[in-house]
Amino acid sequence: MFRVAVITGASRGIGAEIARQLSVAGYELALIASGPWKETPEYPTKTVTYQVDVSDFTAVKQTVADIKKEFGQIDVLVNNAGITRDMLIMQMSEEDYDRVLDINLKGQFNLIRHISPIMLRQRSGRIINISSVAGLIGNAGQTNYASSKAGSIGLTKSVARELAPRGITCNAIAPGFIETDMTKDLDVPLKQMIPLGKSGQPSDIAATAVFLASEGARYITGEVIRVDGGMGM
Repeated sequence: MFRVAVITGASRGIGAEIARQLSVAGYELALIASGPWKETPEYPTKTVTYQVDVSDFTAVKQTVADIKKEFGQIDVLVNNAGITRDMLIMQMSEEDYDRVLDINLKGQFNLIRHISPIMLRQRSGRIINISSVAGLIGNAGQTNYASSKAGSIGLTKSVARELAPRGITCNAIAPGFIETDMTKDLDVPLKQMIPLGKSGQPSDIAATAVFLASEGARYITGEVIRVDGGMGM
């Protein structure tokens, strides 16, 4: 029986690399992005793309139903979709605060809310939420982002407790500074902030996600794994 993974924010960066590595590991893919897909990525296994705003509860419900109809099952959910709208709190608008929370945190809730009943009926499943080291230690200029990622950690631990009796695990990955389109314009003194003295790559996060989806992680739940070069120590 094929294993099926749903990945949000899957059109680029960390999400695209998670998709690639899970496909190589044998998972069929349901890939979600907020914008239109120019073409379906060429991965080794069956891949279907979907466009949806993850903050839209009703639209996510329909998309999950479409995925279930297409694939017949959902075994892994990777909640990767996220945005930043950085600003010092004294200048941050209500709109920028709300939008980051809606995508980064409510989006994770929406996917879990609509996929968990499928996993409960299967009596198995792996949920992986992409949080951030900012959710653990905070970061100046990122009140909205850090709040959303700290919320993701609370969501992860609560969901892990609720779903564990049915054999479903829920864990979070907390990346540090990862080289992606989202971070390419940031001016960060890496050697001062990161003990390893270098930024991470999307492949570092993807490898951790593949592990959490694997049989080797079957007894791990409610955990937050930092992949940050020591930044959050």
